[in-house]
Amino acid sequence: MAKTYTVAQLNAYVSNLFREDFLLGGVRIRGELSNVKYHASGHIYFTLKDSEAELRGVVYRQNALSLRERLKDGMQVVCTGAVTVYERAGVYQLNTKAVEKLGQGELYELYLQRLRALEAEGLFDPAHKKPLPRFVKTLGVVTSPSGAAIHDIQTVAYQQNPYVKIVLFPALVQGQDAPASIVRGIRALDAYGVDVMIVGRGGGSMEDLWCFNDERVARAAHACKTPVISAVGHESDVTILDFVADLRAATPSAAAERGVPNLEAELALLSRARERLRYALQTKVNLLRERSRRANFLLRLNTPEELIRARKLRVEELRRQLRSELFNKKNARLAEFRLLAARLRAASPLNRLTGGYAYAAHADGSAVTGVSALETGEQLRLRFLDGEAGVTVETISRRQPETEEKHGREA
Repeated sequence: MAKTYTVAQLNAYVSNLFREDFLLGGVRIRGELSNVKYHASGHIYFTLKDSEAELRGVVYRQNALSLRERLKDGMQVVCTGAVTVYERAGVYQLNTKAVEKLGQGELYELYLQRLRALEAEGLFDPAHKKPLPRFVKTLGVVTSPSGAAIHDIQTVAYQQNPYVKIVLFPALVQGQDAPASIVRGIRALDAYGVDVMIVGRGGGSMEDLWCFNDERVARAAHACKTPVISAVGHESDVTILDFVADLRAATPSAAAERGVPNLEAELALLSRARERLRYALQTKVNLLRERSRRANFLLRLNTPEELIRARKLRVEELRRQLRSELFNKKNARLAEFRLLAARLRAASPLNRLTGGYAYAAHADGSAVTGVSALETGEQLRLRFLDGEAGVTVETISRRQPETEEKHGREA
């Protein structure tokens, strides 16, 4: 009989199978968020779905703290984590380590590739940085005329120098056509002859600021004879234009305060160095995390206790299958034996020894097959249902064909 397991034992066995599966240890799943719930413990529970299926997911508190954006229903995301079994409920879920908006990861990889390529060409070399003039008479600005950035730039610029002349080139700062528009603005103001040029816009997501990561914008700023200040987004927003420009100013006031130009330049260099350091550290951390995950997987896979437990379960399963097969084969052979015994009993001449019939045999025990096998004076044995009798053949009379036919017609 098969061994009976508890629900907890079964769920533990299934959970171990999930942990030993290398693929399930680190997967990236794309889908739409729904039923997002922020628990008081700090954990985030959600459902990841597409048009055909749903998957439960959880972001535990230690990972939830590193999320850049609050999760909401309807968001299209890519979740990175491990598929595990929640043994208490007997369901599997995605233990999520990181969540990124759909397409954000690909954009960041493209950003890093483009950053490394332009850096290798020397576009970020400090030797190419142009000094900013101490006094600015004409300030060129490439930005949207309807955004908040131009208002802030004007306010701070006039506070520092009420007589400064601001030349605005209205440009698109978001969307597919924005890079070409920004390039036209840089070239136009460079040809106009402004003292300093500010290129930028307010803060936003990576997608919103993507036009300032365009290679055409970077090359136009690098080729510009006029000192270029990058004023894109907030302090945490870093674009490729920030590395190419002669100065990075996350806020308009940093661009307008020309009283301490050396300090501004040092801050810009420190910002670039910080970004490079952050990228190098993140790459190293990711590499070490991957090595640790692989080592942990191999350790779990080769733990003696786990191997013994898995083998025991396998032996129990094989034992159950063997008992089941032996039981089925025994029943099949028993049924065949009973059928053959029934056929043997039906064919036995002893079953016919009723109603005055007897079984005749020669002295050696062989059956008498007909009168042709008899001789006068031969000793025979007759077996009846209730015993035997010895007889002597005195006469032999053979049936004639005519008589058989006659008896047949009479019948």
